[in-house]
Amino acid sequence: MIITGTEQHDAWQRRVLPPVEQVRPGVWSIPVPIPRSPLRYTLSYAFLDDGGVLLIDPGWDSPAGREALAAGLGVAGAAIADVTGVVATHVHPDHHGLSGWVRERSGAWIGMHPVEAQTLPARRWRDRDPAGDRAWLLRHGVPESFAAEIAMDPAKIAAFVGMAEPDRAIEDGDLLPLTRHEVRAVWTPGHTPGHLCLHDESAGMLLTGDHLLPRISPNIGVHGGDEGDPLGAYLDSLEHVTKFADDEALPAHEYRFRQIDDRAAALIRHHDERGAEILGVIARHGAPTAWQIAAELSWSRGWAALHGMLRRMALAETLAHLQHLAAIGAVRPADGEPARWRVR
Repeated sequence: MIITGTEQHDAWQRRVLPPVEQVRPGVWSIPVPIPRSPLRYTLSYAFLDDGGVLLIDPGWDSPAGREALAAGLGVAGAAIADVTGVVATHVHPDHHGLSGWVRERSGAWIGMHPVEAQTLPARRWRDRDPAGDRAWLLRHGVPESFAAEIAMDPAKIAAFVGMAEPDRAIEDGDLLPLTRHEVRAVWTPGHTPGHLCLHDESAGMLLTGDHLLPRISPNIGVHGGDEGDPLGAYLDSLEHVTKFADDEALPAHEYRFRQIDDRAAALIRHHDERGAEILGVIARHGAPTAWQIAAELSWSRGWAALHGMLRRMALAETLAHLQHLAAIGAVRPADGEPARWRVR
């Protein structure tokens, strides 16, 4: 992997916001801070066009985020009122959170993949019984006292339930409504079911959202209910973007880079290695729960350093690997409660 966003990389090393940058003629990168997050910021991208500004992933909704987005557009010679459209690569609040605020002040439309719209918290969580979520955690081996701590609390997710509904569906292969740029949507499910990358062939760039980041592996998790094989979808999506090997990656976090195919291959290897690690844990224990497996895996900061919702995310990632291993015939769920896993 070759780092091309050198100022962004330097800022990352110094733990400060990177500068607002013009990454192509008429295309600007604007860092928007994320409160209390190790990711620190989202890189929002602004396409200046004949009819106004098309904004990709405006970022987390906070006073500092609103100020940073408005100031960044000002550096680019535009204003919030000039935004005519907002595209969310996916609906996580560090990407989609500010979309509604931008629409209120500009009249802009909001677009996303139709599958992604179905995962908006207002649709997924508003009518879900918290007791059902707690039962789901218990079924996967979470201790009862800890399940109560990390079960979804309607009061805690109330702000996310209010995130904006889209006005437009953006399907795989669709061209965004721009006159100076030719940007095509690339559906890359995995991190979320409707995650989009955005490809500008003439400019030689792929906006990768969270699908492909230079330093970390995005969370691929199972969060309740029947979610199929999200890791399998992610691995397929990684293979899919290797065809953009000659382009520069413009991710939503960290810094720009080249050699998309090498980075995708490294992430595939990482997940293969994690799958082998999980098989080793199951072989040692015979029929462990997903929670027991997660506790023995090699997390970057160690299991003991993970607290609260970070452990829930670790469980979600472990379940995604288990469901993928089941899909390829390497493991099978055992009968009974809590759910346990065996090697085939």
